Amino acid sequence: MPRRALPALLATGLLAGAATGCGAIPRDAQGPLARASGGTLRVGLTENPPWTEVAADGGVSGSEVDLVTGYAESIDAKIAWTIGSEGELARAMRDGKLDVVIGGLTRDTPYSTEIAPTRPYTEATADDGSTLKIAMGVRPGENALMVSLERYLAEQEGEL
Repeated sequence: MPRRALPALLATGLLAGAATGCGAIPRDAQGPLARASGGTLRVGLTENPPWTEVAADGGVSGSEVDLVTGYAESIDAKIAWTIGSEGELARAMRDGKLDVVIGGLTRDTPYSTEIAPTRPYTEATADDGSTLKIAMGVRPGENALMVSLERYLAEQEGEL
């Protein structure tokens, strides 16, 4: 066996061994998908019509409210809403108090260390004519929740 092939062979063996002992992939760091499935999905909402709106009586509506409500139904979850500014919701996400944040977020959110944007699921035109890629957000490292939510969004957009 050539000397250069040995490190590659060892690396492949280590990766294969690690993968078999890893369980289900993707995984959540804090387990929000497992906790929310059949339980409660904690959703933070920042008002940003037409994506999200808050009525005087505290009721919520908008296209993202409809999407996240459908997602919650798909995992048999109820929703606990938290309404606040994007900054307040980013802090709550960082502290593990929220699972998902909605409100017409874009991939370039200034809170990307606290809120990991999903892949864009739709586009909108900004006032300056530029294209906005609209996403939702989950806590960084919550990969199973991210994949599950992105799959649902792709299905709703007819991509799957």
